[in-house]
Amino acid sequence: MARLKLEAAEALVDQEIQVLDKGFVRLVDYLGGDERIVQSARVSYGSGTKSFRQDRGLIHYLMQHHHTSPFEQVQLTFHAKMPIFVARQWVRHRTARLNEISGRYSVMRDEFYLPEPEQMRFQSERNKQGRSDEVIPLEDALAILRRMEEEQSRLYAQYESLLEANVARELARINLPLSLYTEWYWQIDLHNLFHFLALRMDEHAQYEIRVYAEAMAKCAQAVAPIAYEAFEEHILHSVRFSRAECVSLQQMLRGQESSLEGRALARFREKLERISKMASIDAPDEFEGPKPVDMG
Repeated sequence: MARLKLEAAEALVDQEIQVLDKGFVRLVDYLGGDERIVQSARVSYGSGTKSFRQDRGLIHYLMQHHHTSPFEQVQLTFHAKMPIFVARQWVRHRTARLNEISGRYSVMRDEFYLPEPEQMRFQSERNKQGRSDEVIPLEDALAILRRMEEEQSRLYAQYESLLEANVARELARINLPLSLYTEWYWQIDLHNLFHFLALRMDEHAQYEIRVYAEAMAKCAQAVAPIAYEAFEEHILHSVRFSRAECVSLQQMLRGQESSLEGRALARFREKLERISKMASIDAPDEFEGPKPVDMG
């Protein structure tokens, strides 16, 4: 079977998508696309392709009903450059294969991340692991950024002095901060990439990793546009309710008060607010879903 080549994806291959102040995401290679998903789902049909409408419906059906293995047939390889603190969040997704630059073998570059002043925020009082929407006043933010930059320069100068003293690279590097940039090659299948994107494009994800996810989403959309459309429809812009929340929805429909309390009620209301925001998102055109089939 010939390798699938897709015009939109080919236009992105080897093109750096700039992220943050010094980072990037680059699509190195890809294997498969929407057609490969359909072929693997309809393996007994040979080429497997039918009409565009039927193929689109099948992909939506697979996504909606969590038939994930056909999406695993599609693979993407990225070259990315990011601050180490972003890499440490990124690597929590263990269903990928990666090879990272090594400070044992290479001299690390004098490249550090500094946030834009508008990204300098106070700690959130509601979210213990994130920043608030309140921006630090510009004068204060610039002063903090100067302090951060001075400390980065001091630590890199220390690193260079240790190397000049013939201290082993694996030891000289250990005081370098998390803002230092690193690079890696990262290969992942489409199903697990969608899981990554669902978590890291979420509004609760840290801004610095969210922008990397958004860059990779452009690549995924170019490689498998129908699958990406289905991902947006059934996962990214969907809301999942717990059993207790479903009971609360029933109570609301009956004009009753919700039985949820405290943080559970706050989370439920947050989901309802998200639904109201979705009213402004354009839904995809109607598609003809296939009849339910046993995908094994």
